[in-house]
Amino acid sequence: MSYKGLDYETLNENVKKVQYAVRGELYLRASELQKEGKKIIFTNVGNPHALGQKPLTFPRQVVALCQAPFLLDDPNVGLVFPADAIERAKHYLSYTSGGLGAYSDSRGLPGIRKEVAEFIERRDGYPSDPELIFLTDGASKGVMQILSTIIRGEKDGILVPVPQYPLYSAAIALFGGSLVPYFLEETANWGLDVNNLHSSVAQAHSKGITVRAMVIINPGNPTGQCLSEANLKEILHFCNQQNLVLLGDEVYQQNIYQDERPFISSRKVLMDMGPPISKELQLVSFHTVSKGYWGECGQRGGYFEMTNIPLETVDEIYKVASISLSPNVPGQIFLGLMVNPPKPGDISYLQFMRESKGILESLRRRAQIMTDGFNSCRNVVCNFTEGAMYSFPQIRLPPKAIEAAKKAGKVADVFYCLKLLEATGISTVPGSGFGQKEGVFHLRTTILPAEEDMPAIMESFKKFNDEFMEQYEDHRGYSRM
Repeated sequence: MSYKGLDYETLNENVKKVQYAVRGELYLRASELQKEGKKIIFTNVGNPHALGQKPLTFPRQVVALCQAPFLLDDPNVGLVFPADAIERAKHYLSYTSGGLGAYSDSRGLPGIRKEVAEFIERRDGYPSDPELIFLTDGASKGVMQILSTIIRGEKDGILVPVPQYPLYSAAIALFGGSLVPYFLEETANWGLDVNNLHSSVAQAHSKGITVRAMVIINPGNPTGQCLSEANLKEILHFCNQQNLVLLGDEVYQQNIYQDERPFISSRKVLMDMGPPISKELQLVSFHTVSKGYWGECGQRGGYFEMTNIPLETVDEIYKVASISLSPNVPGQIFLGLMVNPPKPGDISYLQFMRESKGILESLRRRAQIMTDGFNSCRNVVCNFTEGAMYSFPQIRLPPKAIEAAKKAGKVADVFYCLKLLEATGISTVPGSGFGQKEGVFHLRTTILPAEEDMPAIMESFKKFNDEFMEQYEDHRGYSRM
């Protein structure tokens, strides 16, 4: 039998290796149930607007005017749109060579890259070079672009936290590299122990793998922890000693729900450390409009900034970016608005602050409601969500449940999450999709359902969980950490 180019048997084996649990078996089953008429609460993905979060008014006004510039010529435009939105729309249109329908530079519009650099300087206290900032279709595209540049083959390893966001495992598999896991410590509120990093690198070396880069997700996804300044210094020293590129996934930097550990960027800590490390360590940092109080996931706006990357390498990254011609221009406008929001004295400032503060305060309350709800359940323990958009409770499954999962041909936490979905309509992601220690089980859920719906959702979860435990527990114990 002769095979054609797109027959399954002849596909690139790396494509077959890719797994992405956030849109995996649970999501597909939830979609089927939804088609059958069951009400589904999609907490499987950090998609704020899909769960009822309202868009911020000012950026939508500005982008609406940019999308329909003829409105700016209407004599009544000032009756519908505030003056600062009108001025900002004209400002962004002046950056383009033909409005939002025209390609931009492959790195993004120079004017918006300059605004991103100014934002970074305000945040960190150190100048940023717009020429080292690339705008991308969401942070994920930037991550993939950098990983594809670093990975040369299966003997190249990338250190990735476990539990991890499966973008990293999927992209590393797609590009033919090797994921080198380092475990976060659940009993230390998902803290990072540098000794684990040394151990992971040593194990990789014993397999002939050259570790080339390290990923940190701060605040954490799915774990929700915020890295301290001391922890970041340890990481930076480690990467410098090992000659690793540090990839700083910082897309949740606006999502902080406690006061003890505010977000601090890897770049700021690196610059504070001073020479020689601040001049030597290679760092790529990522941000997006999809998270924070913006939640504009569908707009696909993001950027990455490169620190201490050789200019010859930057040119190669630019060359590859040029293959796609241009990141989407509306997403770039949203990014400009995120890094350069209304200022005190602007007409829209008070409304913008009221809306953004309201979203963050509600998320903070929801994080607490969800943590308390999980910890009230039988055989469930959950660290508080310090940042990001997720809870990651440990489900201590009884041996009978683990055995029943095996008989059903399922991983134990997949079995639990499918039962939860069928009983309640709550669509989650099993912890096995993110990686976890052997014999320990989790699930990830967003904290994004509407605040008024949260008590009922947690009550529904508790009822299911306690009935599940009653069914399967034989009172001889269950899986522990």
